[in-house]
Amino acid sequence: MKQRLWASALMSLILSCLMTAWVTWLNLGFTADYPAHWLRAWMSAWPVAGLISFTFAPLVQKLAQQMAER
Repeated sequence: MKQRLWASALMSLILSCLMTAWVTWLNLGFTADYPAHWLRAWMSAWPVAGLISFTFAPLVQKLAQQMAER
């Protein structure tokens, strides 16, 4: 369980950081207030991404295993 929590936290941290940076840049461009907009988006996204990652990781792992076995 501890490993699952750490994996979910780290994966959601990386993914939410990169995705919010990308989407913020697409929507606003790289302006002077980009860092503030990105930080606000990331702070909103990371907890949700963490919850989604923790909740769906077992299902995703099972599906990936089934796909790999085919």
